[in-house]
Amino acid sequence: MTVILGLESSCDDSAVALVTADRRILAQAVVGQNTAHQPYGGVVPEIAARAHAEILPSLIRGVLAEAGLAIDDVDAVAATAGPGLIGGVMVALLAGKGLAFAAGKPLIAVNHLEGHALSPRLVDPDLGFPYLLLLVSGGHCQLLEVRGVGDYRRLATTIDDAAGEAFDKAAKLLGLGYPGGPAIEALAARGDARAVPLPRPLLGSAEPHFSFAGLKSAVQRAVAPGDHRPEDIAASFQQAVVDCLVDRTARAFAQSAARTLVVAGGVAANATVRTALRQLAHDRERAFVAPPGWLCTDNAAMIAWAGAERLATGRVDSLDVPARARWPLDEGAEKVRGAGVKA
Repeated sequence: MTVILGLESSCDDSAVALVTADRRILAQAVVGQNTAHQPYGGVVPEIAARAHAEILPSLIRGVLAEAGLAIDDVDAVAATAGPGLIGGVMVALLAGKGLAFAAGKPLIAVNHLEGHALSPRLVDPDLGFPYLLLLVSGGHCQLLEVRGVGDYRRLATTIDDAAGEAFDKAAKLLGLGYPGGPAIEALAARGDARAVPLPRPLLGSAEPHFSFAGLKSAVQRAVAPGDHRPEDIAASFQQAVVDCLVDRTARAFAQSAARTLVVAGGVAANATVRTALRQLAHDRERAFVAPPGWLCTDNAAMIAWAGAERLATGRVDSLDVPARARWPLDEGAEKVRGAGVKA
């Protein structure tokens, strides 16, 4: 039984998990920081890093105790090494280095995005390569062809805001606070998605990429006069995002021979997004896979699983591996226009 200890601290969730190579989650824990960041309407990097440093050691001890294991029983330590808020990334990575060195175990520096990309395979053993992945989260919105572990071809990315970032900003404009995604989804359930005319940036464009900055600005203009119910603005905004995601994903089908559409990342927990993508896959005669909601948001089980996949292919890292604020999955992809591009 190969057991991987996973550590995650790239944004505002501190997480630890123990996962086996045969897809069993022995124990896991996630502690969020919503209360600490709510007064600011978003994540404050310094507060997040300090909170990670305070909580991560006790989470590691607790997860090992819950599984009835000692660090010597672990076969490898997988830690997020980026991308993300650099102060937070350093907490998990340094903890992982210390544990790996002290216990004489291999260290696996995991790209947080690869954690999301491979997470569906943790719960679906039948999901094979290649597959078309819509990776949609607070910091990233990309379409990738997942060819294998460590083998990714980027088909599209956002040229400004990510979809999850747009959800958070729209929620802030509506006075809903942080985190914005679940709040928008709950409010939208009581609204009319046709009530507020909002743009669909790049809809139908030959350009493959995403853009959400203009939609965010349109929400700001819709909120200011007070002419629309907040429920209708939320529902109309959510539908605009869904329309953009479906349109861009449909375009990507022509660029990939993959027969399965996979969605992952925090926005993938949104039920309206899932339903629309499932229908798209059905209409295009593709299989559709989405991990359970808890696996879409930041967690350490996906980091441990990515570590297990990398370990199985002989990929381990030295103790001098750096933390990286930016770390694209497809490092050879061409740059795209947009000052705020999320590669």
